[in-house]
Amino acid sequence: MLPRVKNVLDSLLEQFKSGTIPEAIKYSMFPIPDIPSSHWSLLNKLIMFFHQTEDARGYKQWQKVKRQVIKGKTSFDIIVPVFKKETVADNEEETTVLKGFCCGCVFRLEDTEGEPLDYQRLELPQFPLIEKAKALGVSVHSIPGNYSHYGYYDPRKSLIALATPEESTFFHELCHLVDHKLKGGLKQGQDPLQEITAELAAQALCRLVGKDGAKHLGNSYRYIEKYAQDLKLSPYNAVLRVLTEVDAILHYLLVTEN
Repeated sequence: MLPRVKNVLDSLLEQFKSGTIPEAIKYSMFPIPDIPSSHWSLLNKLIMFFHQTEDARGYKQWQKVKRQVIKGKTSFDIIVPVFKKETVADNEEETTVLKGFCCGCVFRLEDTEGEPLDYQRLELPQFPLIEKAKALGVSVHSIPGNYSHYGYYDPRKSLIALATPEESTFFHELCHLVDHKLKGGLKQGQDPLQEITAELAAQALCRLVGKDGAKHLGNSYRYIEKYAQDLKLSPYNAVLRVLTEVDAILHYLLVTEN
């Protein structure tokens, strides 16, 4: 095994030991189909995630979208399969054979400059309560989305990432942020009670700040119902379980002075 390949795999093994892999898989599955990393293996998506970016590309790939790597920035390695065409002796037909793996160099979006990418053209509005996120040291910016996810809160990067301008999505992630602050941490992954808490609190915020959350009620109910089923509870009983947490989140956002 090539030393560079071994180094990459060893770093991933350390992440397994630390228990961060499940959370990493959730975030690494986020990119949409029209950026290069969307077509990478899960292994390479995990490598990208651990380098704290949602978009990484080779030097020439960045040039194709009119972006340049900033002088002094360094690349990181992903694992690239090496194929070779061989002729089968019996019928003299060529076949493609996997011969091994090597490393390819890619650069993070954050280490480039130039023309904005398509997904960066999403203009996020000045959300109500966005100052609460900023007061907690958390930034809010647009990212590529996909067909099932529209945002996330990442405490490691102090970031709320959004692929939609909808207030309800921002409020959901903001409620995760406040829940994290009040509890001193959140469980990794899509914890049912945490998701129900954030969704219920977000719907309440839509009404409390004068926004129309009615168009999302059906989706919100199905969202809560899905996670209630994971807990083997009815949506009603699941909501009762999280009312104390919801009340604490709303009190912090609407009453507490930062």
